[in-house]
Amino acid sequence: MEKRLVIIDGNSLINRAYYAMQRPMMTKDGLYTQGVYGFLNMLTKIKNDYEPAYLVVTFDKKAPTFRHLEYEDYKAGRKKMPPELAMQLPLLKEVLETMKIKMLELDGYEADDLIGTIARQAEEEELEPLIITGDRDALQLATNKTRVLITKKGISEFEMYDHDAIIEKYGFTPTQFIDFKGLMGDQSDNIPGIPGVGEKTAQKLILEFGSVEALLAQVESMPKGKLKERIEENAQLAVMSKRLATINTHVPIEDTDFSEYLLQEPDYEKLVEVYVKLEFNSLLKRLKATNLAQGAVNQLTISEAAEKRPERKERQPLSVTSKEELQTLFSQIQEGEEVAIKVYSDKNHRATPKVYGIGIMSTNVVAFIFCEENQEVIKYFAKELVAKKIKLTGYYLINEYYVLLNALRGEGKLALAAEQGYLFHTAFDCAIAQYVLEPSKSNYDLKTVAFELLHQEIENEEEFMAANSQLALFDNPGENYLAYTKTWGETVEALRWIQEAKLKQEELEEVYYQVELPLIEPMASMEDYGFKLDKQELMSAGTFISTQLEMLTSKIYDCAGEEFNINSPLQLGAILFEKLGLPAGKKTKRGYSTNAEILEKIKYEHDIVPCILEYRTLSKLKGTYIDGLLPLVHEDGRIHAHFQQTVAATGRISCTEPNLQNIPIRQELGRKLRRAFIPEEQFTLVGADYSQIELRVLAHMSEEQHLIEAFNNEDDIHRITAARVFKVPQEDVTPLQRSNAKAVNFGVIYGMSGFGLSEELNITRKEAEKYIDEYFKTNPKVKEFMDQQIQFCKENGYVATLMGRKRAIHEINASNYMVRQLGERLAMNSPIQGTAADIIKLAMIQVYRQLHRIGATSRLILQVHDELIIETAVEEQETIETLLQDCMEKAMTLKIKLAVEVNQGENWYDLK
Repeated sequence: MEKRLVIIDGNSLINRAYYAMQRPMMTKDGLYTQGVYGFLNMLTKIKNDYEPAYLVVTFDKKAPTFRHLEYEDYKAGRKKMPPELAMQLPLLKEVLETMKIKMLELDGYEADDLIGTIARQAEEEELEPLIITGDRDALQLATNKTRVLITKKGISEFEMYDHDAIIEKYGFTPTQFIDFKGLMGDQSDNIPGIPGVGEKTAQKLILEFGSVEALLAQVESMPKGKLKERIEENAQLAVMSKRLATINTHVPIEDTDFSEYLLQEPDYEKLVEVYVKLEFNSLLKRLKATNLAQGAVNQLTISEAAEKRPERKERQPLSVTSKEELQTLFSQIQEGEEVAIKVYSDKNHRATPKVYGIGIMSTNVVAFIFCEENQEVIKYFAKELVAKKIKLTGYYLINEYYVLLNALRGEGKLALAAEQGYLFHTAFDCAIAQYVLEPSKSNYDLKTVAFELLHQEIENEEEFMAANSQLALFDNPGENYLAYTKTWGETVEALRWIQEAKLKQEELEEVYYQVELPLIEPMASMEDYGFKLDKQELMSAGTFISTQLEMLTSKIYDCAGEEFNINSPLQLGAILFEKLGLPAGKKTKRGYSTNAEILEKIKYEHDIVPCILEYRTLSKLKGTYIDGLLPLVHEDGRIHAHFQQTVAATGRISCTEPNLQNIPIRQELGRKLRRAFIPEEQFTLVGADYSQIELRVLAHMSEEQHLIEAFNNEDDIHRITAARVFKVPQEDVTPLQRSNAKAVNFGVIYGMSGFGLSEELNITRKEAEKYIDEYFKTNPKVKEFMDQQIQFCKENGYVATLMGRKRAIHEINASNYMVRQLGERLAMNSPIQGTAADIIKLAMIQVYRQLHRIGATSRLILQVHDELIIETAVEEQETIETLLQDCMEKAMTLKIKLAVEVNQGENWYDLK
């Protein structure tokens, strides 16, 4: 029985794979990987579908071939391989080497020549060659034994050809395919062929004459005409083109030993290391699914830190079911000892969490504490943690702190924290550590991170809880929770040692230990307290908006001359661009685009357009911030939003369920929704926000002296900028000039282009570019700073804040201009925005601690961008206003004073 040999055109397949992927793939270290990833998926499909016994991958080399020597313009004009793909070739070869797959490349010859030679030799050895390529030149190699598989589309569709299939498709043999190419040429390889002879004419000539040589020998017998003239005039060109198109099947490869091409088991340990480097988690999982890989994956050492972590003796397992047993447990934990903690709770119950139990792992004990929703047990547990100053480690500790703070309500928890300013001693949080190390990741769940760093499988808490939340279903339910706690704790412990080493290596310890870890408790506290909502006020706003929507709907129907579904882009597009004949953008298969950008451009073309824009604004307000908020009000009358540290790559805090940071403030009606957010009785709201914090950070980081002086003198920075840009005295600056200067000031921070500024100010691009040029002329240090950030990012792949928070920007060296421009804007803005984020976080930490230290009943309840809000006891108002301003202004020492504006109000709206 013949054995199949698969011969892969490496350059062709990685090229196809690269362009087939819908989105770029990149590692945290800036390696593009989508071409390699797509290639490996194709390789898996090829192995599964064709079950080869032998396999070889061929590659082109950069050295010129005999074709270049014969015809200088061979392949001239071909688009160069983008650097994002070129960098992947050595990565692919590294993977193939660990897979023990034979690779061939040879100076002076193309991959096609190697493929043809190997296929010929394989036939002589009674093997069955299968060539896989995206290049149709290889069709000339098809025989009754050798088949050619052409990648047709993307990385999943193929066309198979053998000798007979080519005759069926073209009417001539594979060998005549060379003559076919000689006559029509090949644009991709810049093979000229006969000018004016296309595919159909070439096919007709081959079917009639059989070959280029026969055609030239009989050209005189052809009827007169342009075709005959072209053939006669370009006879030598046709001969040369055929020669260039001919694949050399006798490349001087040393005696081929096909035993080297036999498929073998990969070097799994090295393959795992490469997959980890390339962050191919799905391929890692595929490896784990095989028995062959299992041992190698489990034995792989991820870092010296993991090797050197202290050996711990086997921990005593304990199931705790009573307060007495809990006391016994705590007697085995030393004061100040480090303990891993996991609270098992139903997170859908945000105001009063439904707790099933608590898992802990100390030096000597791993325990599961049955809570059965018993707040007294949880309360005792929380108080012991505080009293014994136990150091806590975990994964997203904000969830644990939320439950523990909730249990301590009304238990004098502020007095407990008076000494140190906080309740819990946070030692380490692996989720937050991974975020600091990789702030652009989309997923930090334990399952993903443990697999990436440890190559260990562990269920996510959600998966475990889904199977184990009903304790009564088990004969001994504690065993399941105890076993999971042990696995979870050991995983967190292992991650912690690796992450500590990485934080030190990346010089990220300051931002991690001084900013992110101390922030966990204040954020959990804000979630725990929540923000009181006046439901009646919100419903009144909803009624008003509903009335406005009804009026707008009627007006839109009148403008359109008929009723239709305003929320349907298809129907709206037909009304606007077909019935009313308004200027439209490009029509797609789904109809006309009716997005806000399109409608803003035609807003003055017809009365219907502003009505639609207002209708959409009001619909969003009602749907998101009225209908959406009301169900989120808990039994305590408060909204307990969820604050997240691991979402924004810049370091900013995000807010969900609901997103209180996103309540619109530009429209007056949107701002009025803030009236529904109120304090408890005997309390008021005190808020403070930083004044122009990002501009102040820019002034400090750029060391632009006149900006520093302006801020320290408390001058109007926008008026000063206007005077310098427009070359007028400050007292003569008009409101419009000040407004435009303000746009320039903030536009510079975000790397705004002339086009972007022209769109915002509704001026010409030339005027906008002049404004920006003038700004940089009068602020040369700012321009120098921005250029330095871009250059630093290009050289290092990241930028950093004043505290060392890093953000990798992979787009900075992209070959695509638009992508590269995005990277440059991020490089300019991220250090500024990230430093501002660090400052507000440091302020939150200090405010929270100071409230505890003075024993205040007032509480920090919200952070929104550059603003902090404290629900303040009326009798403490003066103290809190001073405390808030002091903590915020002293959060970080800069060359510029951090200015804060403090306000008081009976609702959130009144704070501004």
